[in-house]
Amino acid sequence: MAGVALNEELRRVGAAGLRILAVAAAYFVAGRLGLLQQVVIAGAKVTPLWPPTGIAVTCLLLFGLRIWPGIALGAFLVIVSIGPADPGSVGIVAGNTLAPVCACLMLRRVGFRIELDRLRDGLALVFLAALTGMLISATVGTSTLVLSGSLPLSGYWSTWSAWWTGDAMGVLVVAPLLLVLRTARLPRDTGPYEWAEAVLLLAGTTVVTLVVSRSSLDLLFLVFPLLIWAALRFELVGATPCVLLVSVLTITAATDHAGPFAHHSLLATMVTLQALNGSAALTTLLLAAVVAERESTYRKIEHACLDLAEVVARLAPGEPGPGWPPTDEPI
Repeated sequence: MAGVALNEELRRVGAAGLRILAVAAAYFVAGRLGLLQQVVIAGAKVTPLWPPTGIAVTCLLLFGLRIWPGIALGAFLVIVSIGPADPGSVGIVAGNTLAPVCACLMLRRVGFRIELDRLRDGLALVFLAALTGMLISATVGTSTLVLSGSLPLSGYWSTWSAWWTGDAMGVLVVAPLLLVLRTARLPRDTGPYEWAEAVLLLAGTTVVTLVVSRSSLDLLFLVFPLLIWAALRFELVGATPCVLLVSVLTITAATDHAGPFAHHSLLATMVTLQALNGSAALTTLLLAAVVAERESTYRKIEHACLDLAEVVARLAPGEPGPGWPPTDEPI
């Protein structure tokens, strides 16, 4: 019995170790992809969209707080891939690990459901996980850069704001997409018209975003009808990929100084970019959550009506239920 228990414990530890390594690998790959869009503010390198924060929050929600070493290891590997590690790297790793852990704890505290089928879940993800939780990573990381001498004090708030918005956007854009992909299944009753509509929606979102993000006119607001269409018709399954497309394409245009971002300062470009991406993610996430909650309520009402109709049919005169009368004797 002792040997069986030991083997079971070894398997459990081995599975946990592999899970931690997998989280670290996912964090590192996402971090390298995020660095492709980095900008330099006051000598510090920040990204308008930092996907690892979304991966970290999602993994903590799905696998529990025990996988936090994977987040720390992934963050450290990203830092090492940029340059040599120094004492300040410890503070950045600590901030990048503590922020998603606190975000997960706050979500658990308010009863967050990973299905995102209630408005309260969407609000919690936006205001607790993204906007509040990522204050930690931005504050710790920026303060570490200032204390280590890598960032002048005059550039603190500009770097802090870019860091915070990048981490928050990672949660808003990436976390819902991963949570949806976890439970997404190909619908069996979907007809060719629905598939055609979905393809048209993705293609239209891509084309419109490319045009408005490269045009000299301020037409970025034209992406919102498509995002609203996605949220209303396909809920989070359709809304989250569209938001990701809009975010990536607009960030690419901003870093290339193209279209409406061509003649603005770096600060103005970052404000415009983050206002657009934040509004897009917030609008689609909350709207899709409202639609999902409404559909869930309709299904519950329908089931309740069916149950009530069945009870009424059994009790109605002239329509006795099964097994009545209990004997063959006349009543």
